[in-house]
Amino acid sequence: MLKYVPPANLGETPRFAGGEIKIGKKDLLVLKQSSGEPADLRRAGLFSTSPRTADQPPTAQRTSNDFLFQVTTLDYNDYLGRICIGKIYSGSLQTGDMVCLRNEKGEESSHRVTKLFTFLGLKRIEAEKANAGDIVAIAGIPEMTIGDTLSNPENKTILPRIEIEPPTVSAQFYVNDSPFAGQEGDKVTSRNIRDRLEKELRTNLSLRVEETGDSFKVSARGELQIAILVENMRREGFELAVGRPQVIFREENGVKLEPYEEVIMDVPEPFSGSIIRELNRRRGQMMEMIPLSEETVRIRYEIPTRGMIGFQSYFLTETRGEGSLSSRFLEYRSFAGVIPGRVRGAIISMENGVANAYALFNLQDRGELFITPQTKVYQGMIIGLHAKETDLDVNPIKTKKLTNMRAAGSDDALKLTPPKKLTLEQALDFLNEDELLEVTPENLRLRKKILNPSLRKRKKAG
Repeated sequence: MLKYVPPANLGETPRFAGGEIKIGKKDLLVLKQSSGEPADLRRAGLFSTSPRTADQPPTAQRTSNDFLFQVTTLDYNDYLGRICIGKIYSGSLQTGDMVCLRNEKGEESSHRVTKLFTFLGLKRIEAEKANAGDIVAIAGIPEMTIGDTLSNPENKTILPRIEIEPPTVSAQFYVNDSPFAGQEGDKVTSRNIRDRLEKELRTNLSLRVEETGDSFKVSARGELQIAILVENMRREGFELAVGRPQVIFREENGVKLEPYEEVIMDVPEPFSGSIIRELNRRRGQMMEMIPLSEETVRIRYEIPTRGMIGFQSYFLTETRGEGSLSSRFLEYRSFAGVIPGRVRGAIISMENGVANAYALFNLQDRGELFITPQTKVYQGMIIGLHAKETDLDVNPIKTKKLTNMRAAGSDDALKLTPPKKLTLEQALDFLNEDELLEVTPENLRLRKKILNPSLRKRKKAG
C-alpha cells in the first residue's frame, strides 16, 4: 500500500483538505507492507487477495425507542409538500410512525410520517423502513426546517443545531422591459417572477425576498447563489433584468458595518503575485501563506464581501483554471473604505437594428466588443467596453454606402477581432449602478437602465 505524506503542516492538513492531499515532486514516499499467506494472484479474486487486518465489526444495536434524525436540506413536492432530508443518527423509522419535532425555540410538536424515501445514488426510492446511518427523505412534517431534530416522544435528545449563514449580498430583479422583451422566453410577467421566487423560498432557507415597487430585492449568501438562481430561472424559460449585486450593510451605535469572509486559495506559485495584488486592491488582508509544494502555495485572506464580488471569475482566469478557492462568512466589521470598481466606460448602441461587420470594424479600435456581426441590438444596449473612462454612444448598424466610384461591398474582406463572451458571473460583475443585465433563455445582454441617450445625459447632468 502506498501512502503520500505532504511536506506542509500535517496538523493543519485535515482542517483544510478533509483528508484529500495534493502532492508535489519532492514529497515523502512511505511504503507500508502487510504480512500474510502468499496467494496465487492468477486464480484468486480481488477480495481474497486483500490483506485481512480486522474482522467485520458487529452491527450496532438499533431499538425503536432511540430514533434520532436531523434535517440538513429541504425539498418540495406539490403533492407531498415540504420534504426533509437528513441522516438517521440512531434507531429506526417506519412509514406511519409518530415522531416528535423539536425546533430552535425548544418547542415540541407531534407528527406522523406520511412518506419515507431512501436514496440509491441520486435516485429517490420509496421505502417502508430505514435504519441508523441511512440518508432519508421524510414527508408529513411541514413545519420542519434545517437544523431541527426529530426523535421518538420518549427520546429527549436534541442534536447540535446547524446554523445557516446570514444573507450578505442582494440584487434587484426587474421585469424585462427591453425592446426584445417576450421574444425568447415564455415567463415574463411580474407574477411569474414572484411565484418562482416564492417557490424557491420553500427549499432555500438562506434566501430572502422583498417586493419593492417595480422590482424584487433578493438577498443571498453570496454572488454565486444569486447567479445560480438566475441561471436556473433562465433555463426554465424566464425573462428578467438583474441589477448589480450589492453588499448588505449594517449600522450599530452609529458605526457602519459590512460582512467579511475568510478566503482560502491553493494557487500555482507563478500566479500568486497577481492574486495577492488583486486581493490587496480589494481591501483584503493576508493572514497566512504556506508552501504546499514546489509548485503550489496556500494563501488565506480576510476580505470584505464587497471585494469578493467578481473575484472568482478573475481568479479562474488568472490561474488558468489550476487554482482552487473556498470562502466562508466570518462576521460583520467596520466599513473598510472604497473599493475601486470598473474604471472603463461602456460602448452603447444608439440605434435599433442588426449589427454589421463594417460598423464593428470601425468600432473595434475604440475598445473591446461583446458582439458579432448579425447580432440584434437596440438603443441603450451595451455592446462593448470603452478604452476610456467615459461611456461612448455609437451606431453599430451603420452600413457602407454606394458611391459613384465603387460598390458598397467592393473592398477587401474586413478582419474583426473575436469578441469577448461574458459568463453570467462576469456579466453581473461588469454592471455599474445605472446598468442592468437582461437575462433570457437564449441570450445575456448588458444594457443601461435608461435606454434613451438624451434622457440618460439629462439625468446625469442633474
